[in-house]
Amino acid sequence: MGIVKIGEDLHEELRKSSSVMCRSINAQAEFWIKIGMLAEANPTLSYTEIMTQQLKSADVQMPKIEAA
Repeated sequence: MGIVKIGEDLHEELRKSSSVMCRSINAQAEFWIKIGMLAEANPTLSYTEIMTQQLKSADVQMPKIEAA
């Protein structure tokens, strides 16, 4: 494990978003890093597609929403 230096503005955005997402500041930073790495490695996928694949690989059963 190492230390990553980030700017004050980014740290503030991490702090605010972590409270909305119910994550620690470190967990929010790790999430953004992981999604960013996946997005760079898979530039044709949208955020939703990346998240769908990640949830599926974790065997999360997502409920289907039926159209009215």
